[in-house]
Amino acid sequence: MAGQRVEVDGGIMEGGGQILRVSTALSCLLGLPLRVQKIRAGRSTPGLRPQHLSGLEMIRDLCDGQLEGAEIGSTEIIFTPEKIKGGIHTADTKTAGSVCLLMQVSMPCVLFAASPSELRLKGGTNAEMAPQIDYTAMVFKPIVEKFGFQFNCDIKMRGYYPKGGGEVIVRMSPVKQLNPINLTDRGSVTKIYGRAFVAGVLPFKVAKDMAAAAVRCIRKEIRDLYVNIQPVQEPKDQAFGNGNGIIIIAETSTGCLFAGSSLGKRGVNADKVGIEAAEMLLANLRHGGAVDEYLQDQAKFSVKKSEDEEDAAKDAYIIECQGIGMTNPYL
Repeated sequence: MAGQRVEVDGGIMEGGGQILRVSTALSCLLGLPLRVQKIRAGRSTPGLRPQHLSGLEMIRDLCDGQLEGAEIGSTEIIFTPEKIKGGIHTADTKTAGSVCLLMQVSMPCVLFAASPSELRLKGGTNAEMAPQIDYTAMVFKPIVEKFGFQFNCDIKMRGYYPKGGGEVIVRMSPVKQLNPINLTDRGSVTKIYGRAFVAGVLPFKVAKDMAAAAVRCIRKEIRDLYVNIQPVQEPKDQAFGNGNGIIIIAETSTGCLFAGSSLGKRGVNADKVGIEAAEMLLANLRHGGAVDEYLQDQAKFSVKKSEDEEDAAKDAYIIECQGIGMTNPYL
């Protein structure tokens, strides 16, 4: 199975963990051995952090592969993949490392496995520098399912910075191949909704304040829609540690979804958190595209100006991505 080894410079893109996740997943899918050097060269603490290590180890276990150089602080790994099998797999960052980023590295692999999988992912569910699990469940999931597969995302426990302690169980069945999609017709915004949460010792008033500030901010720009942001006190048995944050979603007549979100930090006023999420959503709606900034940065794209008369007037671009046409060798 092992072909020519692929060499990747881990310092490219933003010099963070993303290049590592993408190349490991592709290595696993294509059955090509991989060496990544200069891992997270652009970060203040270079090398593997616990969340990257736990993700790599899960991919190794998913495909009975071999992994060299896999320890905290290591700046070089060698990964040799084998056959992708399904089954139950666990990745525990033991920190507030994001479970959503663990999903990013593992989901493409288990889609092309030999049998169904259950991924038990532990760490932060609502953490900085990563999608919040609510974004994954409410925006990423419905859009990505348009490619012709379904997955189940069960949030068992929420976890926040700095303790983590969250757990999400993802279940999915493999597919023979993915279907292409076309998301170019944005339609008009029909609904705006969301949730503002507090967990642990934070008072419920903080959730209400975040929601109210976000609603006020959106109303200045969008007056004709009811904005439904629910304040939520996360139940004690479903959240580990203390945290607060908000996600707001806009849905359009053609099924497009956009989001704005923000997390509270110590010393940051609740109103400010709500306003930040609202402004992010409004900015994503203003640019007129069919997906928000966090869905459109997932691969290599060609960008060309739209030929369509109506689009030309509003300076629209068609962003196209050529898939690798992966088919599942085990199905």
